[in-house]
Amino acid sequence: MGFADRYIASLSASNLRDDADHHQAEPLMAAAFASAAIGDLGPLLYRFKFASTATETLTRAALVRARVVFEHAEAVRRKDVRRQAECQQALGGDAVAAQASAGDLAQLLRLWIEEVIKRGRARGWVPENTAWDAEAAQKLYRSVAEHSLAHWLAGGCEPCSGAGVIESRSCKVCSGTGKANLAMAAGFVREHTLNMVSELHHIADSHAAIAGTKLR
Repeated sequence: MGFADRYIASLSASNLRDDADHHQAEPLMAAAFASAAIGDLGPLLYRFKFASTATETLTRAALVRARVVFEHAEAVRRKDVRRQAECQQALGGDAVAAQASAGDLAQLLRLWIEEVIKRGRARGWVPENTAWDAEAAQKLYRSVAEHSLAHWLAGGCEPCSGAGVIESRSCKVCSGTGKANLAMAAGFVREHTLNMVSELHHIADSHAAIAGTKLR
């Protein structure tokens, strides 16, 4: 059983006793030790992906927003004014921003945006030589952060529920990977978003590895 499975099981612990006969809450304490070692981002990723009852609702809202952004760009390309207006109206009621105003998601998103900015600047994604450049860069960093976090939190293939198989056959939608495709047009933002999804996997895996060493 991996750390994720033990962590999920520990969420139902009725107490935090840890002795020769009680180990149910041990993964929670191991996660706390890992947090002290590598910072808050890894533990928050685990907490929000596996422990938050709001995760499904919030990530679904984030994915809907990402899809509307994609559809708006397509409408602009096709010069479909009516569809542009519909998308802009939907984005005006941004459910993700409203929900992200409180709790763990706000903290997680803030930390991840800071991390994306740090990595984007270190890798020279875009120039920030003028005020206009800096403003455009901030929009890019935030967009990449929001899209990558939403996809990482709820990036499982919907038809097969992330299992990769349907009725003992490989899922045709995801080709058996269990992963959903990123709903963004190919290009600059999509490339960086996919890279940051990989970074999120690495951060979560590192957190699990460190926490795992603390378990019996």
